[in-house]
Amino acid sequence: MSRTLRAAAVTGCAALALGLLPLGATAAAAPADPARTVLPAGDGWGSAEGGVTGGAAADRAHVFTVTDRAGLVAALGDRDPTPKIIRIRGTVDVNTDDAGRPLGCADYAVDGYTIEEYLAAYDPAVWGWDREPEGPVEDARHASQLAQRERVRLSVGSNTTIIGEGRDARLLGASLSVQGAENVIIRNLTLEDAADCFPSWDPTDGQHGNWNSEYDAIELRGARHVWIDHNTFTDGRNPDSGLPHYFGRLYQQHDGLLDIVRGSDLVTVSWNVFREHDKTMIIGNGDGAGADDRGRLRITLHHNLFHNVNERAPRVRFGQVDVYNNHYRQDAGARFGYSWGVGFESHLVAEHNAFTLARGTTADRVVRPFNDGQSMTERHNWFNGRPVDLLGAYHATGATRTIGDDAGWTPQLRTRVDHPAAVPVLVGLFAGAGRGIG
Repeated sequence: MSRTLRAAAVTGCAALALGLLPLGATAAAAPADPARTVLPAGDGWGSAEGGVTGGAAADRAHVFTVTDRAGLVAALGDRDPTPKIIRIRGTVDVNTDDAGRPLGCADYAVDGYTIEEYLAAYDPAVWGWDREPEGPVEDARHASQLAQRERVRLSVGSNTTIIGEGRDARLLGASLSVQGAENVIIRNLTLEDAADCFPSWDPTDGQHGNWNSEYDAIELRGARHVWIDHNTFTDGRNPDSGLPHYFGRLYQQHDGLLDIVRGSDLVTVSWNVFREHDKTMIIGNGDGAGADDRGRLRITLHHNLFHNVNERAPRVRFGQVDVYNNHYRQDAGARFGYSWGVGFESHLVAEHNAFTLARGTTADRVVRPFNDGQSMTERHNWFNGRPVDLLGAYHATGATRTIGDDAGWTPQLRTRVDHPAAVPVLVGLFAGAGRGIG
């Protein structure tokens, strides 16, 4: 970045910090109680067709402060659509029993399941490479997975706001499932380590097989009108770097951080941090899901930090997805596959983003197509302090799959667009849990 642009970025951030510039429309529209904040008009796709109010209309009887799993489950109320506000105070670990005692993987094991027995049964030298595991050991693994699922997957109903209190609210091990619900807000939380104790081995997945896990930190499935704002998503205490390898592949206990699938629609994802993860965010999870997804999956991502994430930031199928003013940062030594996955019938617009990637990582790696004949709009993005034509960099490699340069639509729902030179500082100051919320 030139000296002039660097000075402009710092000056702009200083003005913002002093209140001379708004921190997006979120801060300007916030009431005295942040738990009753609604998504501002014009702030991304979530604001279209009625907007997102979450539990802002909740009466006193439906405002809860929770400090443990039991309290959180009770507050969620079995998907009761009555407007509700759930404040999370401190750390809530969902891998606990009804009395609050911690549960480890062994506590969920069913029918004597052990990883040692599983490895012995399905070692490719014994089982082969041409069929998925089956039989009593696989049945025990699946039953064990379901036992953990009963504890860690929490269903969120319509007209709900979930918000962390203060700067240190955390959900450990939780998978928040917003399925078939509308009008949901999730803000100011650190969502850490939604780990699957019982990944499955599939020798037919790819050239060398793969371990596959359940549980996204947040999954939107058939959800509409959702605002995900000022959260931090991380593997935290259980990073992939600390996991073992079996059959030559990483024993992957993590799925996505935020997946938006199966006809979900009208979602704004703003001012979040996604950190230290592999499969970060998928929008549309199957080429054959057009009946659910075509004409839906309208998603906006703005002012988010993607730090040391390997891929899917996001990977898109079908949807009209607006990705602007995000910062993509990759440290030396961190794995990097790609950022934007251009998938089947996707309509991705990516503008005014900033990339700060490690030396040796070239601009052509940012975009990856997964099907022939796809298009995206890509412009005004910066790579390591300079404007770069990222689509041009991709095509300059002589790639066999070309990507058209017009997504076929133009975003209208943006409250502000910052210069990409300023984005790294702005996002660094204000994105994530505990920042930028009153």
